[in-house]
Amino acid sequence: MAKNPKNPGRMRQLMRVYKITAKNDPAALWLSLLSFLGVIALGLLVGWLVNGLNTFGFWLWVITSVVSGALVFMIIMSKRAERNAYMQIEGQAGAVGAVLDSQIRRSWRASSTPVAVNAKTREAVYRMIGPAGVVLIGEGSGVRIKQMLDDEARKISRSAPGVPVTKLHVHIDGGVRLHALLSTVYKVKKSLNRSEVTTVANRLDALAGSALPIPKGIDPMKMRAPKRKA
Repeated sequence: MAKNPKNPGRMRQLMRVYKITAKNDPAALWLSLLSFLGVIALGLLVGWLVNGLNTFGFWLWVITSVVSGALVFMIIMSKRAERNAYMQIEGQAGAVGAVLDSQIRRSWRASSTPVAVNAKTREAVYRMIGPAGVVLIGEGSGVRIKQMLDDEARKISRSAPGVPVTKLHVHIDGGVRLHALLSTVYKVKKSLNRSEVTTVANRLDALAGSALPIPKGIDPMKMRAPKRKA
């Protein structure tokens, strides 16, 4: 079966993403290249110290170093590409939903659908449930977002008393940056085990009765080219 010319291969898509990332973030390319060369240099040094004049063993270290360096290069470029993609949609309604719709850790539960929203200002509150308890994430720059977070925290305290509630505000100025949202959440002190997480999530999901007119999350992959591990 012939390949669809309109559907480029995975490697070509990856190279396109890397090119866009290097254009928008030149430091990403230099950092990745330096890491690539650094890993190779370290591997050659270790290979020479371990194997000395043993040519076969030394060349095994050369191959291993090049492969490891390429892997480090791809990891760094992919992380920077994701960071830049989120920076492009930062501040837009539904941007937090895009993050929560990506690969969050299995020990956490979240939805790209906010639990509360202001239809006029498009301010929204999202919820994550995991080992740290309940994390409420406010999206928007208006003055009502703090009140919305407090209201949702009170609802949780009534429905699941004793469960820790952490409130975060995603904002460019003075808040958590979008690309750092998940890493910030994962640093919150753990207080629940797996079964407790399930119990709290089921209890809060059961209370979600009414549907809300909410903004859908944005696909960050589309923004890149002109997205948990316990």
